[in-house]
Amino acid sequence: MTPKQQYYKKIADTMISNLKKRGFEADYVPDRQAALRAITPYLTKGNTVSCGGSITLDEIGFNTAVKEADCIFLDRTIAKTQEEKDAVYSKVAVCDYYFMSTNAITTDGLLVNIDGTGNRVASLIHGPKNVIIIAGMNKVCPDLDSAYKRVKLSAAPPNTVRLNRKTPCAVTGQCADCLSPDCICTHTVITRRSNIPGRIKILLVGEELGY
Repeated sequence: MTPKQQYYKKIADTMISNLKKRGFEADYVPDRQAALRAITPYLTKGNTVSCGGSITLDEIGFNTAVKEADCIFLDRTIAKTQEEKDAVYSKVAVCDYYFMSTNAITTDGLLVNIDGTGNRVASLIHGPKNVIIIAGMNKVCPDLDSAYKRVKLSAAPPNTVRLNRKTPCAVTGQCADCLSPDCICTHTVITRRSNIPGRIKILLVGEELGY
């Protein structure tokens, strides 16, 4: 591991202890290649798998790997009509493994996510049997206030650009706390524990991943 990865691991070791106290499973890997290896066992025959929109998942190679695996992949992006989307989401609600990242995570184990339509945070909260969260250490924040600021100032603006949304932050790079029809900050969810022990599994990665 590089010195930075060793530093990240020291932070992660403390975080893992805090996360486990909150009912999460947690682990640390040094890089994206190790992250993909860690989640590959979930992409096996007989498992139904889905995911939320995530730059992190794309960067570790998940989006390619899941399509080449023997699992049943519930891909919401290929649905063309509202009826098809509804059919996919109804299956996602009871899938075996749901993959996502998190917008921010505090050192004491709080997850902070802000969502547009809410499908991602809905699956985090309830439904899928297992939720697998992959998070680069760049998303780690010292407290809840800084985590919220990170989402609004560092995560949401580039995502609006990526999604071609017409919002103030897409133009200026700064959050205007807008109510634009294109706003992606509709639902703010703070997850402080897993009510079902081990249902939410968090993989911390010693790289900068996602927004």
